[in-house]
Amino acid sequence: MLAVKRVVLSSRPGKNGQPVPSNFRVEESSLSTELNEGEVLVRTLYLSVDPYMRCRMNDDTGADYLAPWNLEECVDGGGVGVVEASKNDLLATGDIVTSFNWRWQTHDVFNGNILQKVDPRMVDGHLSYFLGTVGMPGLTALLGVRKKGHVTKGANQTMVISGAAGACGSLAGQIGRLDGCERVFGICGSEEKCQALVSDLGFTAAVNYKKGDISKALRDSCPNGVDIYFDNVGGPISDTVISQMNNEGHVILCGQISQYNKDIPYPPPLSEQTQETLRSKNITRERFMVLNYMDKHEEGLLQLSQWVTTGQIKWPFAP
Repeated sequence: MLAVKRVVLSSRPGKNGQPVPSNFRVEESSLSTELNEGEVLVRTLYLSVDPYMRCRMNDDTGADYLAPWNLEECVDGGGVGVVEASKNDLLATGDIVTSFNWRWQTHDVFNGNILQKVDPRMVDGHLSYFLGTVGMPGLTALLGVRKKGHVTKGANQTMVISGAAGACGSLAGQIGRLDGCERVFGICGSEEKCQALVSDLGFTAAVNYKKGDISKALRDSCPNGVDIYFDNVGGPISDTVISQMNNEGHVILCGQISQYNKDIPYPPPLSEQTQETLRSKNITRERFMVLNYMDKHEEGLLQLSQWVTTGQIKWPFAP
């Protein structure tokens, strides 16, 4: 038996409530290391904490594709680890593996067939990147921009990204620039983040929504209006951006994190004024789910890896 530490969901937030540390508990447990055929013992290296997990804390996630975490059970999500013992013909000790269903514990036993073996060379040895740039956030940004953004090189397009300093938003802006957007404008929550977006990640400009006038900042930095909006937050910020969008524009509906603590369906309802803007300007606003594009994941990961290894994309969250 192997002693492990794990994180369990001990309680759920109240209705329309903020998560608190007491919703979780770290506990010690024992794990049998006796493997059946096809199984592997892995040691956890990195875990991903993502906004969608707030929905999994509820009894009802509000999304039919997303299962809630069970009370008093170990929570799970994206993870990366190393194989320490194997009875699987395709995986050997020392292999680096990843999964979207990785339990939050220091070691675990997996059916090796559900794990994806990854090559550290794809990320220049930065294994955490498999949960970021060359992982689900990267794929979400890349496929969201390319499948829903309709970026056209030479068309002098302007892209706005909310949640722009987050895992997905920071990549979406860089990809928009690489794919041909003339201007890339970010909305985030601090002056430091604004500076990093512009000086480190190549955004044209950025505004701190906690202090700045978003409407004025958009008018000043996006004088030709907004053509593409990568929406991570929803709520009043998105209403403001959509009000300044051009005819035939495109909203990439990636997330609505400002609404996740509220007991409402996903995606949250829009105001009548915003709905009228979408209708009158013929703006597309389609829900985007990266899991609907599984056939594009391998190609997308190779593209992201190339950008990372050549320095064309930067990942600001490297440990």
